[in-house]
Amino acid sequence: MIRVLLVDDQHLIRAGLRMLCEAQPDVEVVGEADNGREAVALAARLLPDVVVMDLRMPGVDGITATTRILAERPTTRVLVLTTFGDDDHLYPALTAGACGFLLKDAPPTELLDGIRRAAAGDSPFSPEVLQRLVQRAMHARAETPRPVRGLTAREQDVLDLVAEGLSNTEIAERLHIGVTTVKTHITSLMTKTDSPNRVRLALFARGV
Repeated sequence: MIRVLLVDDQHLIRAGLRMLCEAQPDVEVVGEADNGREAVALAARLLPDVVVMDLRMPGVDGITATTRILAERPTTRVLVLTTFGDDDHLYPALTAGACGFLLKDAPPTELLDGIRRAAAGDSPFSPEVLQRLVQRAMHARAETPRPVRGLTAREQDVLDLVAEGLSNTEIAERLHIGVTTVKTHITSLMTKTDSPNRVRLALFARGV
């Protein structure tokens, strides 16, 4: 049985997902959460194989929840299910460690297949999302990477943690520095790497 935790702030969405999953002989819904904080707590207690994760939720969002869940239990598979398929949601989710990214308008069979593939160690993506990832990878491969000069040791530490998907507060706690200092380092890193925003900085750190 594939143990699944459903995370979405809309009750009707969760109810529909539960009905869909419980109709399958190999899928068991072990819990539901309507926010990221609850999702982290339930994931630690219920030990699901797959977490079906919404991104936009009150309080702790899906990106932060994904980071925290995987920090505690890296073997958990987090499958994003969201209405928003743009880059500002896709790349932070992947940087946080999500194994796949599906859109809520996907057919039910695509979601069930995604859950099974995620549990098996695969990375399921909605077709339009996968196409954009492939195009981006091909474009990045065709470009010559710019060398980074003048990167301090502390900036490198911050860059590595940005690549792991940590928030400014989490980076500050890990490196025992102030949040304001972290923000200063990130601003400097974006300038030195020619990254217009934090997402691009994270992708640069991961070599994408």
